[in-house]
Formats: sequence, C-alpha cells, structure tokens
Amino acid sequence: MNPWMITIDGPAGVGKSTVARMLAQKLGAVFLDTGATYRAVTLAAMQANIDLTNPLAVLEVMDDTEFAFFHEDDKLKVVIDGQDATMTLRLPQVTEKVKYIASQPKLRAELVRLQQDFAAQFEKVVTEGRDQGTIVFPNAEFKFFLTADPQERAHRRHEELKAAGKEVDFETLNRQIVERDASDINRTVGPLKPAADAIVIDTTTIDAQTVVNKMLGIIKTKDKSD
Repeated sequence: MNPWMITIDGPAGVGKSTVARMLAQKLGAVFLDTGATYRAVTLAAMQANIDLTNPLAVLEVMDDTEFAFFHEDDKLKVVIDGQDATMTLRLPQVTEKVKYIASQPKLRAELVRLQQDFAAQFEKVVTEGRDQGTIVFPNAEFKFFLTADPQERAHRRHEELKAAGKEVDFETLNRQIVERDASDINRTVGPLKPAADAIVIDTTTIDAQTVVNKMLGIIKTKDKSD
C-alpha cells in the first residue's frame, strides 16, 4: 500500500511530535513517531551493554530483540521484548545516546525500512522525524519543516519531562539539544535539512495549535487547487 503521506521534519524539541499527533487527529490519519524507533534501538543497545559506536554489534542486538511498534489511542506505543518502553525512551540518558545510532548508515537503512513497513499498513499517515521528507518518504503529498530557537526547544523538553514526573537539569537538556543538532546536521547519511519542496514554519513564538492551523490551511488550499 502507498499511503497518503504528510512529513514533518525538524530538530529536537521543536514540537514535531505534538504537531504531528494533533494534525493526524484532525485528518483521521495514523501518527508515526520515527524518533521512537531510533530511541528503541538505542535503549535496547544500552540494556545489552554494548558499544553503541559499533554498528555490527548494534545490528546483532536488533536481530536478537523483538521490537513492536503499534498505534494506540493516537500514540505510537513501543514494546521491547514484551515490555512497554514508551516512556523510558524519553529519558535524557537515552536521548544523549541516540546520535550514535542515527549517525550509522547501516542502522539508518534498517530503521528506514522499518518506518516504511509501518506506514504501508495504513491509508493515511502523518510522520515526523529528521529525514522523512528527504529520505524516507520523498514522494509525500505534503512536506513541512519546523524550526525554533534552541533555548525555547530546551524549555519545551524540560516542561515535557516535568509533566511526566522526571526532574532534569535545564542546562543539561540545552547542551544535549545543541549537540544533537550538530550531529544531525553534519552526519553524512540522512542529514537534518528541509526537503527542497518543504514548507518551513518557525514555531518559536507560536503554539502547536497555531502550527496545525497553518498546516491545515496549506493542505486545504492545495486540495482545492487540485
């Protein structure tokens, strides 16, 4: 199946997941949180106590681990070897290590395939990540790229973790976001950048609902012109 796709790319903490989930609800689509797939592999490798910079060792962990990604109540639920890992994936210690998985071409290729297989199950999908419009779904009907000031992004992630009952140092989060940006932008495979035909939206001073409204307006305008 070739689903009707909307891709939302952008750096960490820019609001991609929130916006993608809200947009999917409005459109009656499935939401694919691709960051969760990278975090799941990172967490599994950490739990196996292997060198995350060794792609062959990580591939072995992937082969030996049962990952399940499914849509439940408008969220992507992640189960690793039968255990619900959906919340654990968001811990800062996992966030800090994701770059090792994301920078390895062999691992990215496996995760791209996994994301494409997941999307192929559904008729309509809203997906978010860093290379969704450029690499994973280059033929998507609509492509958006979100940006925001790094400190604002760190603040949003800090509030998100506090709401989940996790106390994390703000400066640590800010440093992690800056480091992750540099890693995502400079990697040789699937670097963070807007697709040539993506619509860029700066979310620094606007809330998620405003972003969703902008997207819906663009989608409706194009649908009418077609």
